[in-house]
Amino acid sequence: MTQEATTQPLKAALCILSAMAMLGCIDNFVYRISEEIGLWQMQAVRSVLALVLIGALSALGYGTLRPKRLSTAALRSAFVATSMLLYFGSLAFLPIAQSLAGLFTSPIWVLVLSAVALGMPIGPARIGAVVLGFTGTLMVLQPDPANLSLVTVMPVAAGLLYALGALATRRWCLEETTLCLLAGFMAILGLWGVLGLAALTVFPQAVPPGPDGFLVRGWVPMSPAIWGFVLVQAVGSVIGVGLIIKAYQLGETATVAVFEYAIILFASFFAFLFFGQLLNGLAMGGVVLVIAAGSLIALRGRTEVA
Repeated sequence: MTQEATTQPLKAALCILSAMAMLGCIDNFVYRISEEIGLWQMQAVRSVLALVLIGALSALGYGTLRPKRLSTAALRSAFVATSMLLYFGSLAFLPIAQSLAGLFTSPIWVLVLSAVALGMPIGPARIGAVVLGFTGTLMVLQPDPANLSLVTVMPVAAGLLYALGALATRRWCLEETTLCLLAGFMAILGLWGVLGLAALTVFPQAVPPGPDGFLVRGWVPMSPAIWGFVLVQAVGSVIGVGLIIKAYQLGETATVAVFEYAIILFASFFAFLFFGQLLNGLAMGGVVLVIAAGSLIALRGRTEVA
Protein backbone atom coordinates (compact mmCIF):
# COMPACT_ATOMS: atom_id res chain seq x y z
CA MET A 1 0.00 0.00 0.00
CA THR A 2 1.46 3.38 -1.00
CA GLN A 3 1.36 6.07 1.65
CA GLU A 4 0.17 9.52 0.59
CA ALA A 5 2.50 12.32 1.64
CA THR A 6 2.22 16.04 2.04
CA THR A 7 4.45 17.64 -0.59
CA GLN A 8 6.68 20.48 0.66
CA PRO A 9 8.32 21.81 -2.54
CA LEU A 10 10.29 24.68 -0.99
CA LYS A 11 11.89 22.50 1.70
CA ALA A 12 12.59 19.81 -0.88
CA ALA A 13 14.27 22.36 -3.17
CA LEU A 14 16.43 23.65 -0.32
CA CYS A 15 17.52 20.12 0.59
CA ILE A 16 18.39 19.08 -2.96
CA LEU A 17 20.25 22.31 -3.75
CA SER A 18 22.27 22.02 -0.54
CA ALA A 19 23.09 18.42 -1.43
CA MET A 20 24.22 19.37 -4.92
CA ALA A 21 26.49 22.09 -3.49
CA MET A 22 28.10 19.61 -1.12
CA LEU A 23 28.55 16.85 -3.70
CA GLY A 24 29.65 19.29 -6.39
CA CYS A 25 32.48 20.30 -4.07
CA ILE A 26 33.71 16.91 -2.86
CA ASP A 27 33.46 15.23 -6.28
CA ASN A 28 36.35 17.41 -7.40
CA PHE A 29 38.60 15.33 -5.12
CA VAL A 30 37.85 11.99 -6.83
CA TYR A 31 40.50 12.50 -9.48
CA ARG A 32 43.13 13.03 -6.79
CA ILE A 33 41.98 9.85 -5.03
CA SER A 34 42.12 7.86 -8.28
CA GLU A 35 45.80 8.67 -8.70
CA GLU A 36 46.73 6.35 -5.81
CA ILE A 37 43.91 3.92 -4.96
CA GLY A 38 41.17 2.08 -6.84
CA LEU A 39 37.42 2.43 -7.09
CA TRP A 40 36.74 -0.63 -4.93
CA GLN A 41 39.08 0.41 -2.13
CA MET A 42 37.67 3.93 -2.14
CA GLN A 43 34.10 2.63 -1.84
CA ALA A 44 34.99 0.10 0.88
CA VAL A 45 36.95 2.54 3.05
CA ARG A 46 34.57 5.44 2.49
CA SER A 47 31.58 3.28 3.39
CA VAL A 48 33.15 2.09 6.65
CA LEU A 49 33.96 5.67 7.67
CA ALA A 50 30.48 6.83 6.67
CA LEU A 51 28.76 3.99 8.55
CA VAL A 52 30.69 4.84 11.71
CA LEU A 53 29.47 8.44 11.41
CA ILE A 54 25.90 7.32 10.69
CA GLY A 55 25.98 4.98 13.69
CA ALA A 56 27.17 7.82 15.91
CA LEU A 57 24.39 10.10 14.68
CA SER A 58 21.84 7.38 15.38
CA ALA A 59 23.24 6.86 18.89
CA LEU A 60 22.86 10.59 19.50
CA GLY A 61 19.15 10.32 18.70
CA TYR A 62 19.01 11.61 15.11
CA GLY A 63 17.12 8.59 13.80
CA THR A 64 16.88 4.84 13.96
CA LEU A 65 18.84 2.53 11.67
CA ARG A 66 16.17 -0.18 11.80
CA PRO A 67 14.01 -0.19 8.65
CA LYS A 68 10.24 -0.49 8.93
CA ARG A 69 10.18 -2.53 5.72
CA LEU A 70 13.54 -4.21 5.13
CA SER A 71 12.77 -5.48 1.62
CA THR A 72 11.77 -2.13 0.10
CA ALA A 73 14.47 -0.17 1.94
CA ALA A 74 17.11 -2.64 0.77
CA LEU A 75 15.84 -2.57 -2.81
CA ARG A 76 15.89 1.22 -2.86
CA SER A 77 19.44 1.25 -1.49
CA ALA A 78 20.54 -1.34 -4.05
CA PHE A 79 19.17 0.77 -6.92
CA VAL A 80 21.02 3.92 -5.85
CA ALA A 81 24.26 2.25 -4.75
CA THR A 82 24.56 0.22 -7.95
CA SER A 83 23.79 3.33 -9.97
CA MET A 84 26.70 5.19 -8.38
CA LEU A 85 29.00 2.20 -8.84
CA LEU A 86 28.19 2.00 -12.56
CA TYR A 87 28.71 5.73 -12.94
CA PHE A 88 32.12 5.74 -11.26
CA GLY A 89 33.06 2.53 -13.04
CA SER A 90 32.32 4.05 -16.43
CA LEU A 91 34.89 6.76 -15.74
CA ALA A 92 37.61 4.16 -16.38
CA PHE A 93 36.44 3.87 -20.00
CA LEU A 94 34.68 7.12 -20.92
CA PRO A 95 35.45 10.81 -20.59
CA ILE A 96 33.64 12.22 -17.58
CA ALA A 97 31.43 14.35 -19.87
CA GLN A 98 29.95 11.27 -21.52
CA SER A 99 29.50 9.51 -18.17
CA LEU A 100 27.69 12.50 -16.67
CA ALA A 101 25.53 12.88 -19.78
CA GLY A 102 24.43 9.26 -19.36
CA LEU A 103 23.82 9.60 -15.63
CA PHE A 104 21.78 12.75 -16.14
CA THR A 105 19.24 10.85 -18.22
CA SER A 106 17.75 10.00 -14.79
CA PRO A 107 15.12 12.79 -14.82
CA ILE A 108 13.99 11.60 -18.26
CA TRP A 109 13.71 8.06 -16.88
CA VAL A 110 11.78 9.41 -13.86
CA LEU A 111 9.20 11.01 -16.14
CA VAL A 112 8.91 7.93 -18.35
CA LEU A 113 8.54 5.58 -15.36
CA SER A 114 6.13 7.94 -13.58
CA ALA A 115 3.88 8.21 -16.63
CA VAL A 116 4.08 4.64 -17.96
CA ALA A 117 4.50 2.44 -14.90
CA LEU A 118 2.74 4.53 -12.25
CA GLY A 119 0.13 6.29 -14.38
CA MET A 120 0.98 9.71 -12.97
CA PRO A 121 -0.07 12.72 -15.09
CA ILE A 122 2.93 14.71 -16.32
CA GLY A 123 2.09 18.09 -17.82
CA PRO A 124 3.73 19.52 -20.94
CA ALA A 125 5.44 22.28 -18.91
CA ARG A 126 7.36 19.76 -16.82
CA ILE A 127 8.24 17.67 -19.86
CA GLY A 128 9.52 20.80 -21.56
CA ALA A 129 11.51 21.80 -18.45
CA VAL A 130 13.23 18.43 -18.26
CA VAL A 131 14.09 18.52 -21.97
CA LEU A 132 15.39 22.07 -21.52
CA GLY A 133 17.49 21.06 -18.54
CA PHE A 134 18.88 17.99 -20.27
CA THR A 135 19.77 20.06 -23.33
CA GLY A 136 21.55 22.52 -21.07
CA THR A 137 23.41 19.66 -19.40
CA LEU A 138 24.69 18.42 -22.74
CA MET A 139 25.81 21.95 -23.63
CA VAL A 140 27.72 22.22 -20.36
CA LEU A 141 29.32 18.77 -20.57
CA GLN A 142 29.78 18.74 -24.37
CA PRO A 143 30.10 14.95 -24.91
CA ASP A 144 31.86 13.93 -28.13
CA PRO A 145 29.51 11.76 -30.27
CA ALA A 146 32.49 10.43 -32.22
CA ASN A 147 33.68 8.52 -29.15
CA LEU A 148 30.36 6.88 -28.25
CA SER A 149 30.38 3.08 -27.97
CA LEU A 150 28.56 0.22 -26.26
CA VAL A 151 30.33 1.18 -23.04
CA THR A 152 27.96 4.16 -22.98
CA VAL A 153 25.33 1.73 -21.66
CA MET A 154 27.02 1.85 -18.25
CA PRO A 155 26.23 5.48 -17.33
CA VAL A 156 22.83 5.31 -19.06
CA ALA A 157 22.03 2.23 -16.96
CA ALA A 158 23.22 4.23 -13.95
CA GLY A 159 20.68 6.92 -14.87
CA LEU A 160 17.89 4.34 -15.03
CA LEU A 161 18.82 2.79 -11.68
CA TYR A 162 19.08 6.21 -10.08
CA ALA A 163 15.60 7.05 -11.35
CA LEU A 164 14.27 3.80 -9.89
CA GLY A 165 15.89 4.67 -6.57
CA ALA A 166 14.31 8.13 -6.64
CA LEU A 167 10.86 6.71 -7.29
CA ALA A 168 11.35 4.03 -4.64
CA THR A 169 12.27 6.67 -2.07
CA ARG A 170 9.01 8.51 -2.63
CA ARG A 171 6.70 5.52 -3.18
CA TRP A 172 7.97 2.99 -0.64
CA CYS A 173 10.24 4.65 1.91
CA LEU A 174 8.32 7.62 3.31
CA GLU A 175 8.22 6.07 6.79
CA GLU A 176 11.93 5.24 6.85
CA THR A 177 14.35 7.57 8.60
CA THR A 178 16.96 9.37 6.57
CA LEU A 179 19.72 7.62 8.54
CA CYS A 180 18.20 4.22 7.82
CA LEU A 181 18.17 4.77 4.06
CA LEU A 182 21.60 6.38 4.15
CA ALA A 183 23.04 3.44 6.07
CA GLY A 184 21.56 1.01 3.56
CA PHE A 185 23.03 2.95 0.64
CA MET A 186 26.51 3.09 2.20
CA ALA A 187 26.38 -0.55 3.29
CA ILE A 188 25.63 -1.78 -0.22
CA LEU A 189 28.30 0.47 -1.73
CA GLY A 190 30.74 -0.93 0.82
CA LEU A 191 29.67 -4.47 -0.04
CA TRP A 192 30.34 -3.77 -3.72
CA GLY A 193 33.76 -2.45 -2.73
CA VAL A 194 34.62 -5.56 -0.72
CA LEU A 195 33.41 -7.86 -3.50
CA GLY A 196 35.49 -5.94 -6.04
CA LEU A 197 38.60 -6.14 -3.88
CA ALA A 198 38.03 -9.86 -3.35
CA ALA A 199 37.65 -10.44 -7.10
CA LEU A 200 40.86 -8.54 -7.84
CA THR A 201 42.68 -10.55 -5.18
CA VAL A 202 41.60 -13.82 -6.77
CA PHE A 203 41.97 -12.55 -10.34
CA PRO A 204 44.66 -9.82 -10.23
CA GLN A 205 44.90 -7.52 -13.23
CA ALA A 206 47.69 -5.48 -14.80
CA VAL A 207 47.25 -2.03 -13.28
CA PRO A 208 48.11 1.07 -15.34
CA PRO A 209 49.66 3.89 -13.30
CA GLY A 210 47.63 6.82 -12.03
CA PRO A 211 43.91 7.36 -12.69
CA ASP A 212 43.95 4.86 -15.60
CA GLY A 213 44.19 2.04 -13.04
CA PHE A 214 41.20 3.22 -10.98
CA LEU A 215 38.89 0.36 -11.96
CA VAL A 216 41.37 -2.55 -11.80
CA ARG A 217 43.53 -1.54 -8.83
CA GLY A 218 43.22 -3.76 -5.76
CA TRP A 219 44.12 -2.92 -2.19
CA VAL A 220 47.17 -0.66 -1.83
CA PRO A 221 48.60 1.32 1.11
CA MET A 222 46.97 4.73 1.56
CA SER A 223 48.98 7.88 2.14
CA PRO A 224 47.84 10.37 4.83
CA ALA A 225 46.65 12.73 2.08
CA ILE A 226 44.45 10.05 0.53
CA TRP A 227 43.04 9.15 3.95
CA GLY A 228 42.11 12.81 4.29
CA PHE A 229 40.45 12.97 0.89
CA VAL A 230 38.48 9.76 1.53
CA LEU A 231 37.40 11.06 4.95
CA VAL A 232 36.13 14.26 3.32
CA GLN A 233 34.29 12.10 0.78
CA ALA A 234 32.73 10.03 3.58
CA VAL A 235 31.53 12.98 5.65
CA GLY A 236 30.42 14.95 2.59
CA SER A 237 28.57 11.95 1.19
CA VAL A 238 26.70 11.40 4.45
CA ILE A 239 25.56 15.03 4.45
CA GLY A 240 24.87 15.24 0.70
CA VAL A 241 23.12 11.89 0.23
CA GLY A 242 21.16 12.42 3.43
CA LEU A 243 19.84 15.70 2.04
CA ILE A 244 18.95 14.00 -1.26
CA ILE A 245 16.95 11.34 0.57
CA LYS A 246 15.13 14.00 2.57
CA ALA A 247 14.38 15.97 -0.59
CA TYR A 248 12.75 12.98 -2.26
CA GLN A 249 10.71 12.32 0.87
CA LEU A 250 9.49 15.93 0.93
CA GLY A 251 8.96 16.67 -2.75
CA GLU A 252 7.52 15.26 -5.93
CA THR A 253 10.01 12.94 -7.61
CA ALA A 254 9.96 14.58 -11.06
CA THR A 255 10.42 18.05 -9.55
CA VAL A 256 13.28 17.09 -7.22
CA ALA A 257 15.04 15.19 -10.01
CA VAL A 258 15.28 18.28 -12.20
CA PHE A 259 16.91 20.28 -9.40
CA GLU A 260 19.74 17.76 -9.41
CA TYR A 261 21.01 19.47 -12.55
CA ALA A 262 22.32 22.15 -10.18
CA ILE A 263 25.30 19.92 -9.40
CA ILE A 264 26.78 21.04 -12.72
CA LEU A 265 26.69 24.66 -11.61
CA PHE A 266 28.24 23.91 -8.24
CA ALA A 267 30.83 21.51 -9.64
CA SER A 268 31.84 24.12 -12.23
CA PHE A 269 32.16 26.78 -9.55
CA PHE A 270 34.38 24.62 -7.35
CA ALA A 271 36.43 23.50 -10.35
CA PHE A 272 37.13 27.17 -11.05
CA LEU A 273 37.86 27.84 -7.37
CA PHE A 274 40.22 24.87 -6.99
CA PHE A 275 41.75 24.55 -10.46
CA GLY A 276 40.96 27.80 -12.31
CA GLN A 277 38.77 26.05 -14.88
CA LEU A 278 36.40 28.30 -16.85
CA LEU A 279 33.32 27.45 -18.90
CA ASN A 280 33.33 28.34 -22.60
CA GLY A 281 30.51 30.18 -24.34
CA LEU A 282 28.51 27.07 -25.22
CA ALA A 283 28.75 25.79 -21.68
CA MET A 284 27.61 29.16 -20.32
CA GLY A 285 24.59 28.93 -22.60
CA GLY A 286 23.89 25.52 -21.10
CA VAL A 287 24.03 26.99 -17.59
CA VAL A 288 21.37 29.51 -18.60
CA LEU A 289 19.12 26.69 -19.85
CA VAL A 290 19.62 24.70 -16.66
CA ILE A 291 18.68 27.72 -14.53
CA ALA A 292 15.64 28.36 -16.75
CA ALA A 293 14.51 24.75 -16.38
CA GLY A 294 14.85 24.83 -12.61
CA SER A 295 12.99 28.13 -12.39
CA LEU A 296 10.13 26.81 -14.52
CA ILE A 297 9.77 23.72 -12.32
CA ALA A 298 9.80 25.86 -9.18
CA LEU A 299 7.07 28.15 -10.54
CA ARG A 300 4.92 25.22 -11.62
CA GLY A 301 5.35 23.67 -8.18
CA ARG A 302 3.70 26.73 -6.63
CA THR A 303 0.69 26.72 -8.96
CA GLU A 304 0.02 22.99 -9.31
CA VAL A 305 -1.07 20.39 -6.82
CA ALA A 306 1.10 17.29 -7.08
